[in-house]
Amino acid sequence: MCEVRGTVANRLAIGVIDDDASVREALKGLLRASGFSVEVFSSAEEFLTSGDLEDTACLILDVRMPGMSGFDLQERLKASQVAIPVIFITADGDRNVRTRALANGAVDFLQKPFKDQALLGAIEKALGQLHSP
Repeated sequence: MCEVRGTVANRLAIGVIDDDASVREALKGLLRASGFSVEVFSSAEEFLTSGDLEDTACLILDVRMPGMSGFDLQERLKASQVAIPVIFITADGDRNVRTRALANGAVDFLQKPFKDQALLGAIEKALGQLHSP
């Protein structure tokens, strides 16, 4: 796929944050099979306390989770000037939710269930942002 994968994936991980264990495990398997390093978290709070912030190339966030939502985490990172590209995933088909995510700077917004290629394309786009001026 993209040349970015070989250089970035060796140093940085894709972070997956979703409260659904089956989604986390499925995404971990897909991303590892696609050559990415992956770290999974059951909540935004778990990610923030993990110490993995600096080693994260991209975040795949569920919109709705108990405690801190994906939007809350996105806003917190933005306020802290942490520039990690975000891809939202959700079962919620509300257009306003999609509009909000993209307006706040998300790379993409995928509605569950989504095709593997849609997610991989969004990740390539996000990783490409790491090398943009």
